[in-house]
Amino acid sequence: MSLSMHSASTPVFLKMLGNLGHWLDAAEAHATAKKFDPSVLLNARLAPDMLPFTRQIQIACDAAKFCVARLSGTEAPKFEDNEASIADLKNRIANTVAFIASVPAAQIDGTEGKAIEVPMRGAPALKFDGETYLKHFVLPNLYFHLTIAYALLRHNGVGLGKGDFLGRD
Repeated sequence: MSLSMHSASTPVFLKMLGNLGHWLDAAEAHATAKKFDPSVLLNARLAPDMLPFTRQIQIACDAAKFCVARLSGTEAPKFEDNEASIADLKNRIANTVAFIASVPAAQIDGTEGKAIEVPMRGAPALKFDGETYLKHFVLPNLYFHLTIAYALLRHNGVGLGKGDFLGRD
């Protein structure tokens, strides 16, 4: 049996975004236990020139939603990028998950050869076929931003482990 574009994308996105939601729950619990405002974590960075925690979550969500939208030929929901709390970030994840889950597998399967263009600010659009876009652009981008978010939480003392990254279900 061959791997379908849907099975290589949607379940991965749903699982990893679900894991991300659990990390945010752990971050809130950590902040409560240590008696600090969890919003302190929103601007965390590992280096001065990197994007903050909130932006890592936004980009991870966008990677998944735009992939599903581009492959399926549907319109991605617009998010304002104005999350100011853990609750706001969890809501963004939930909205992303709801969109991804709403797109039928039949709209994604068979898009391996579909022409995909990714607009770039101030540069020509990136051009891919569907399979290359998913495997060599979206998935690495998604995992990069998830890994940074995970590392930022770990760096700030949140008790997460490899099992939390991979998910236990």
